Amino acid sequence: MRKNWLLFTQAVTVALAVLFVISTLKPELLPSRNGIVTLYQNAPATTPNEAHPAAASLSNAAQKAMPSVVNIFTSNAAKQPNRSLQNDPRFKFFFDEQENPQTNNASLGSGVLVSADGYILTNHHVIEAAEQIEVALADGRKARAHLIGSDPDTDLAVIKIDLGKKLAAITFAQSDAVRIGDMVLAIGNPFGVGETVTMGIVSALKRDHLGLNTFESYIQTDAAINPGNSGGALIDVNGNLIGINSAIYSPNGGSLGIGFAIPVSTAKQTLEQIIQHGSVTRGWLGASVQELTPELIESLNLGAAQGVLITSVINNSPAERAGIRTGDLLLTIDTHPIQDWSTMLDTVSAIAPNTRIAVQLLRDGATLELQLKVGKRPQPRN
Repeated sequence: MRKNWLLFTQAVTVALAVLFVISTLKPELLPSRNGIVTLYQNAPATTPNEAHPAAASLSNAAQKAMPSVVNIFTSNAAKQPNRSLQNDPRFKFFFDEQENPQTNNASLGSGVLVSADGYILTNHHVIEAAEQIEVALADGRKARAHLIGSDPDTDLAVIKIDLGKKLAAITFAQSDAVRIGDMVLAIGNPFGVGETVTMGIVSALKRDHLGLNTFESYIQTDAAINPGNSGGALIDVNGNLIGINSAIYSPNGGSLGIGFAIPVSTAKQTLEQIIQHGSVTRGWLGASVQELTPELIESLNLGAAQGVLITSVINNSPAERAGIRTGDLLLTIDTHPIQDWSTMLDTVSAIAPNTRIAVQLLRDGATLELQLKVGKRPQPRN
């Protein structure tokens, strides 16, 4: 009897040991109880923000700004916009090539609602040749728009729709808050497919000398921008407007990750003047300049002088009447140091016409100061 009991206890011990090993290393070999399987799952999110954390999604920014971006098209497709710049092998403006043969509507580009009463900011090249302008809102509504004014020097224009209802106006970001590396979204209507959002970063700031417009200080981004995005919004992660999409660097018209947007500071100044006066008024000197290079500094023996070289003076211009000559080195305008062409252009354009200012020059190695009455910048020819 004792021997049988010992055999039984040993068998039970071995069985329990085998069961322990299997349950630890290979639990799937054991039969499940009543077909129940234990699953590990996170608790359901109580709010949308928990389901999509801000760090992982830009949905909130997109949803905030998308109702403010519109599609601009014309009901008269016979007359197409001026596309001379589209043949440039380096830079191509956005024009949408899609046309609906049933409705005879041609998509021209995009725009941004900047006020609740229907003012829309877009590119000058989007509407410059349009005889009739139509606007399609994000919610599907359509309205006829009329031109308030445009500014070819910055490639901006303002149009207005009247729907008699409060519209979703975009929020402007602080112009000095944009930094290289910031994440951004581009919103527009590429190729006429419908409102589209693409993501990228700010690749560079204050891009100029591109030969696109007179006044250039572009935001460069790698967010995908394609034909039809012209006049659309470039927004930050908070859904605020930081720029108006305007041009791309591309040999074939498609996005290569180099897009340019007009900064919100320029857009706001132009917008306010167009709404108030129907056009933009800027100061003007009437002189062409060249930036200094090391070779030029050495050949003219300018030493450590900083400024821009006057290369030509227009007859009967404010510069000529003040006594400025070709070959003078322009040092300051109204006490503002002038170090390059864009600084000179921005400084002069910000001065109201008929304002008297002092300009400091370097001529034949001697510094002199002249009094100058600023003129009004002529309107550019189409």
